[in-house]
Amino acid sequence: IFNAADMSVAFSDLAGMFGLAGVPVSSAEFVYYLRSYLLVIVIAIIGVVVGLLGVDAFNQYVLMSLPIIVRMVLMIVTYFLIAVVPFGIVIFNKDKWTDFGFSKEKLGTQVLIGLLIALCMSFVFTVIPHLAGKSDWANNQHQYQYMWQFIYDFVYFIFSVALVEEFVFCGFFYKKFETLFGSTVGAIIGSSVLFGLSHFSGGNIVQILLTGIIGTIFCICRVKIKDCTLLSVIIAHGVYDALITVWLNVFA
Repeated sequence: IFNAADMSVAFSDLAGMFGLAGVPVSSAEFVYYLRSYLLVIVIAIIGVVVGLLGVDAFNQYVLMSLPIIVRMVLMIVTYFLIAVVPFGIVIFNKDKWTDFGFSKEKLGTQVLIGLLIALCMSFVFTVIPHLAGKSDWANNQHQYQYMWQFIYDFVYFIFSVALVEEFVFCGFFYKKFETLFGSTVGAIIGSSVLFGLSHFSGGNIVQILLTGIIGTIFCICRVKIKDCTLLSVIIAHGVYDALITVWLNVFA
């Protein structure tokens, strides 16, 4: 998982980030800054957890008491609390957005790849369970009557849930672990584990494991598929989530 040569290069790059290029890896200064880098990751994790708890608390105790239009807006807006700390770190460090998987090249191709990934995953993880009589495996409890509800789901899942989660886990934490470990595999495992654990509020270990697997698939797609960027993964995630509701209503 962690290649020694790659980790050596990563450590050199990390030292350069702190103006310590050429400093021996074993030096006290480098260890100090390595610990500082780890501290940044820990702070980001704490920030994400606090954001998740805040969103869950707001949804449970406040959201349902508000008018439906206000709820629809706040559901989208408040979800961004999860990304506040990682986003702040990116701005503070003046990182490039391209470092986290975004690209301005071939936007149409990026979108198309995202849609294809979503359709493939939807068939495997949603359609097949329904056809096999295991609808409870792909049941998000969203049974709708009106078209606007389905449209809102797509907007909410793509521009809120997927945008936030993929930036945080497949973008921010992936890059941080890749730099730390000097390994793509290590970055995929680290970010996917965090992605799975971020769904702890459901209290279901199966859901956490399944979410971790899905996070792994998104990361692998981003790494292995040509022209698949973070935008592609955001679209794939959002459309996949929204299609769960569509298929639930189709097979109901």
